[in-house]
Amino acid sequence: MRSLVQITPSLPDSRSHQKARYANRTWLFDLDNTLHNASAHIFPHIGRSMRDYICRYLDLDENEATQLRQQYWKRYGATLLGLIRHYDIDPEHFLHHTHQFHDLASMVVIERGLKSMLKQLPGRKIIFSNAPLDYTQAILAITGIRHCFDAVYSVERLRFNPKPQTKGFLHLLRTEGLDPRACVMIEDTLPNLKTAKRLGMKTVWVNPGLRKPPYADIRVRSVLDLPGRLGQL
Repeated sequence: MRSLVQITPSLPDSRSHQKARYANRTWLFDLDNTLHNASAHIFPHIGRSMRDYICRYLDLDENEATQLRQQYWKRYGATLLGLIRHYDIDPEHFLHHTHQFHDLASMVVIERGLKSMLKQLPGRKIIFSNAPLDYTQAILAITGIRHCFDAVYSVERLRFNPKPQTKGFLHLLRTEGLDPRACVMIEDTLPNLKTAKRLGMKTVWVNPGLRKPPYADIRVRSVLDLPGRLGQL
């Protein structure tokens, strides 16, 4: 009597399958408060520097300067854009004087495992930040993740059209030859995600809160959670 041998078909490796599925995706990463914690030390310093700059060059007191800075950030998504539109401020002069740090490395706060997460994420990865180039490159060097990205878009490369302005998004998409439907925006600021969603991108909100708006496809507490949530994108 011949014995019957049951042959079980081999299943594709889940990681290989995942890489193949997302190989054509392009991941657009915000920088501050997405890839590192800027609120701990860096943002308070930049806020004071912007206040002092506005006081000096617009001849306002500290309270008036703080109110103006916050007003423009809420209205335009970036203080810089408001100063350009209403006061014809030189953007390069403003960015240079408001992003000076005595010891930036000591101010950077990152999560362990960031570099590993970026390496295992399939597809192209691009930095998409409202920050100036020198600062952006410095953060990427300090964190040791510059080599994880295929391109870096700072506010200068966006032609001073910061997020959430549609012009900046379209400039990046055209320059890189990207279909927004194949892009995923990872970001902590909701107005920026709203623009991304309107253009057809998938969106990831980095925030520890409980609720997410309809224009955020998923919410993660940390970018380190991203690989485990790929099935929802």
